Amino acid sequence: MKRISLYLIVTFYALAGLNHFINPELYLNIMPKWLPSHQMLVMLSGAMEIMLSLLFIFPATRRIGAWGTILFLIVIFPANIQMLVNYINENNKYVWIAILRLPGQILLMWWAYSFTKPHKF
Repeated sequence: MKRISLYLIVTFYALAGLNHFINPELYLNIMPKWLPSHQMLVMLSGAMEIMLSLLFIFPATRRIGAWGTILFLIVIFPANIQMLVNYINENNKYVWIAILRLPGQILLMWWAYSFTKPHKF
């Protein structure tokens, strides 16, 4: 089961990172206004997700990838809040998704945390 979870987390973050380059407008729309260089930050965050996903692959770097992912999720949390604010202001019918994303980030942190200790596969 742990091996499947590993494959899933690598795939999840690699695809999420790749999506920053394929659909940058999705991420540009939720960038907090107070942050500079939105385009660059979207590309940088996509590259970080891809890099972090690759760190999970190798046992020697898995803990770094896990802790890096947790830190990354904390850093990007303001974008999730901005998404919720945007959806509320727009009366977006998908506001429930933005609401669920907030505790969802905690679940993603827990998932990454599950790789901070050595495991035999």
